[in-house]
Amino acid sequence: MTPADASADGLLASSQEGLAGTGTTEILSGTDASAAVPLPDAGPFDRRVIWVGGVVFAVLMALSTRYGFDRDELYFLDGARHLQASYVDQPVFGPLLAWVSLKLFGVSLPGLRVWPALAAWATVVVGALTAREFGGGKRAQLLAAIGTATMPVLLGAAHIANTTAYELLAWAGLALVVARIGRTGDCRWWLAGGLITGLGVADDHSMSFFAIALVIGALLSGGRKMICNRWFLAGAMIAVAFEVPDLWWQAQHGWATIAMTQALHRENGGLANIGTWIAGQLVVVTLALARVWLAGLRFLWQSDRPLWRAMAWAYGLLFVLFALTTGAKTYYLGAAYVYLLAAGAVAIEAWLQACPGRLRNLLLASALTTAVAVPTVLPVLPAGDIGWLHKLNPTPGETVGWPEVVQTVDGVWKSLPPYQRASAVIFTADYGEAGAINELGRRTGLPTAVSGHNSEWWWGPGNSRATTVVAVMPGPVDITSSAATASLRQFFTHVRVAATLSNPYGIHNQEWDGQVYICTGLRHPWAQLWPRLRHYD
Repeated sequence: MTPADASADGLLASSQEGLAGTGTTEILSGTDASAAVPLPDAGPFDRRVIWVGGVVFAVLMALSTRYGFDRDELYFLDGARHLQASYVDQPVFGPLLAWVSLKLFGVSLPGLRVWPALAAWATVVVGALTAREFGGGKRAQLLAAIGTATMPVLLGAAHIANTTAYELLAWAGLALVVARIGRTGDCRWWLAGGLITGLGVADDHSMSFFAIALVIGALLSGGRKMICNRWFLAGAMIAVAFEVPDLWWQAQHGWATIAMTQALHRENGGLANIGTWIAGQLVVVTLALARVWLAGLRFLWQSDRPLWRAMAWAYGLLFVLFALTTGAKTYYLGAAYVYLLAAGAVAIEAWLQACPGRLRNLLLASALTTAVAVPTVLPVLPAGDIGWLHKLNPTPGETVGWPEVVQTVDGVWKSLPPYQRASAVIFTADYGEAGAINELGRRTGLPTAVSGHNSEWWWGPGNSRATTVVAVMPGPVDITSSAATASLRQFFTHVRVAATLSNPYGIHNQEWDGQVYICTGLRHPWAQLWPRLRHYD
């Protein structure tokens, strides 16, 4: 019998015991009325959880220079040079942090990735604080912190400076506030909840779905009085104030995010991807702790504290919504597991306390399953040895080969005669390729690349009078060479392959075996072609 098996046998069965054994039995005395009856003060904070978060931060920073930039990071750096109220893909928070990084560190992997690493550290601590609000002692807080720290979704997200690491922290922060209001009945905390929600929606639109799901859950759980008050209204107004710049930008740009979201739903949603979604939820948290978060879900569902039960409702509502609309994107609900782990740690704390070896075995099993998952989410292997991982998780492979892409494009560009370069433009099919050329190619003298992809399209066609276009197209992961050629011939009478993209490690990522084309004979002036080159995905 493995440590995971030995630990797991009593977890779910002990969750009811956890309700009685952690000083939280008072939550079972009513519904809306009991919500106003505060529970005893939370127990002492376990400072060890700060060190747990610090270890996560140290590991992430030690690995921050491995492989290379992710395409989203290159895109965010490009977005930082076009700072605006919002973008097609996301609001302003991520590009704003990229702008800060550019000012402080220049184009630097550690300088860009320090922010998600800090967010991961904070998320670990917030997970422990949430367990404390649920009535957990030091043992439960430590388990919640370690469970959060070993979540593959957290480790993978915090290695890449896109929106996900901050999304995890924002969801966890709002859950902490809801747990505290549920424990104390002090609705003044909605002001903090509004601030956290506002910062969350400034990072990613998914935060609004979580907030709405919590409100629906509170109403379904009999918690109307907890949200129908002036403090909740004030918090909601704070959150909306953060969303106003995004709404203004969307209105000025044809509600571009809605169009992009519809495209993503067609690609990733639907009944065919529900199986992928369900299976994916089992690996968002390290597998050894699956029964812990299930115990947490039951803990919240059985609670008579309306706001605590609302958190279970929020998980269920969003589980169904995301399963139907974004099923292939299995990490979309990842942030909810922070508070489920916290609740589960409290639910089984009495069971853990009854036999000290149980916590040790559970942590050992967690360490083993985390060790298996780490190579799929963090760059711990040599770059040449990750080809087999690409189908499991393509993200590590997509951080390989960008310098070679830039070098190849640079060679094609400089092969053009000077007079032809004077009226030429570099066009890419993907924002990552444009970002790589614009950020990594600056020192080579390459001009600014343009793209029709998402926000890149809104930044214009570059040389509006261009008569030669150097087109960079991805490999067969996205589009076959013949299809890419046929696509370009809709716009140009002469299309010639000038170079093929590769990387020194043989990783068949999105750019592998892509082509760089020299295109001439425009069928219409470049400025007139530009509106037809936009694509949101």
